[in-house]
Amino acid sequence: METENKINWQGYVFLIAEDDDINYAFLEECLELSGVKIVWAKNGIEAIEMLQKEIKVDLILMDLKMPKKDGFTATKEIRMFNNNIPILAQTAFAFSEERQEAFKSGCNDLITKPIIKENLLLKINNLLKC
Repeated sequence: METENKINWQGYVFLIAEDDDINYAFLEECLELSGVKIVWAKNGIEAIEMLQKEIKVDLILMDLKMPKKDGFTATKEIRMFNNNIPILAQTAFAFSEERQEAFKSGCNDLITKPIIKENLLLKINNLLKC
């Protein structure tokens, strides 16, 4: 893949907030050649706690439908203490209401599932302004 060959996110840290093991494994596989370090939160509560503890996270891949605390709520809470980190929402639902709610809660962009690897890499690259 042409896009993949140009990507070098060595030194970057991404937080993947995803409750589904298979979806997480897919995202991890998509990013494996980029050199990025990945940390995993299995729900919104873990994502918030990790961001408060983690020294440096450069981007969040936020699943919108998670147990304990969904991605909308987690994003709103993250924005209370971090307005700068890019947040890419991931959802299986592409309804305009959900898109609007994602942006209203503080997400910078949205990608729909099933995720196409090249689209994911391009969206992340755009958010990182690489």
